[in-house]
Amino acid sequence: MSNERIIKIFDTTLRDGEQSPGASMNMDEKLRIAHQLEKLNVDVIEAGFPIASEGDFEAVRKVAQTIKGPQIAGLCRANNLDIDRAWEALKYAKDRGRIHTFIATSDIHMKYKLKMSEQQVLDTAVKAVQRAKGYTHNVEFSAEDAVRTRLPFLAKVVQAVIEAGATTVNIPDTVGYTIPSEFFEIISYLRKNVPNIEQATISVHCHNDLGLAVANSLAAIQAGAGQVECTINGIGERAGNCSLEEMVMALRTRHDVLPYKTNVVTEHIYPTSRMLSTITGIVVQPNKAIVGANAFAHEAGIHQHGVIMEKSTYEIMTPESIGLNQNKLVLGKHSGRHAFKQRLEEMGYDLNKEDLDKAFVRFKALADAKKEIFDEDLDAIIADEIVRMPEKYKLLQMNVSSGSFASPTATVEMEIDGKVKKGAVIGVGPVDATFKAIKKLTGSKARLLAFNVGGITGGTDAQGECTVRLEADGRETIGQGAHPDIIVASARAYINALNRLASTLERKSAQL
Repeated sequence: MSNERIIKIFDTTLRDGEQSPGASMNMDEKLRIAHQLEKLNVDVIEAGFPIASEGDFEAVRKVAQTIKGPQIAGLCRANNLDIDRAWEALKYAKDRGRIHTFIATSDIHMKYKLKMSEQQVLDTAVKAVQRAKGYTHNVEFSAEDAVRTRLPFLAKVVQAVIEAGATTVNIPDTVGYTIPSEFFEIISYLRKNVPNIEQATISVHCHNDLGLAVANSLAAIQAGAGQVECTINGIGERAGNCSLEEMVMALRTRHDVLPYKTNVVTEHIYPTSRMLSTITGIVVQPNKAIVGANAFAHEAGIHQHGVIMEKSTYEIMTPESIGLNQNKLVLGKHSGRHAFKQRLEEMGYDLNKEDLDKAFVRFKALADAKKEIFDEDLDAIIADEIVRMPEKYKLLQMNVSSGSFASPTATVEMEIDGKVKKGAVIGVGPVDATFKAIKKLTGSKARLLAFNVGGITGGTDAQGECTVRLEADGRETIGQGAHPDIIVASARAYINALNRLASTLERKSAQL
């Protein structure tokens, strides 16, 4: 085995990652993430599940038409309709298009979900691969819930789909159940007991229900796997997926004991993480490995002293290696449009002239209000001004009165479907009063599921960043808002969520 074996990175942020509650993205947002993944130089981008909806189909098609570097994959169940629909979207990527088909192989899934026998599952898997092979040589097969599948049957399925033409076979830990030593043995068993295993790349797709997704993926690589399926920030269903940044940096940092490489340009990791967080509203926890706010922070005196003397005493990788600019102050009120545009491009934003103009006006206003402008401030400006749904509801102006001697009162003026409305409401606190006023004006019956507030940067002049999660008619959505006044930021976030919810429900009605 070569000491420089290259591990393929299959990014499923746009498919499995988007299945995180509240993480759905619109077309433009998916394309922005796809372009950033292209900069990261991942090997495969799984762009979506084309049969799932018209929106998913269009997103996969647009990514296939637009992205030129990585392979583009589309997920499909093991049936003709799914496979045909997937290729209809993927064909624009030509030989870079990958059909990714799957069926469950564990006893529990076959008995309760599929209600199929082993032979039926085997036959279905083979026919699906053969169907996909009629469109492209680039076919991946996944044995869903592979780690809970009896190994002799799993080996039989893997051998059969490779004979049928699969060039990649994925062994997923669908429910995040396995542990590293066990997963190492599963991959080793397949390598020993599948005669044609060398004709395909072994892939692994680990979920993080026990917090072991990265460890399990590393164990699989050591056992012979050649592809890891992962997501930015580890987002995904339930506890998420194997984290791309943790996997890639583990291989880079511990090359002494993990003699493998990836093609990922690691300097784009942090900007990609920030972009995804900005788009989805899913905040990265401060102690998250690699990309968390505290990942390169040192508070303990002994640590600070060590880092001052020699960074490697407490830092096993450099901030610059993941694209974290140590000089956080990048722009100020005297900065011009050219410098502003260049910095946004470095952060992964490619805005048209209209959006750039809007963002620049907001930047100048913020620069007048605070001395230091950080990358996080720019992220917030983009999220608040550019990355938005069509605005059914607009905040025009507001005023909040609050204190220990008076009941908190919010007066809010909004434009709703082109008409100006104004109302005042008393609440338990200033945010409660604001939200009640907005609900009264809009007539919304949406239920507030979560409300998070944070300072984007340090200092008393920092912008406040708010995230709101709403639910209505079984649909959940996230809204974001940023402003130096935290109450205004809260109102912006709530209205952003209402606009997203309205857009989602309108699309649902149009499909009925």
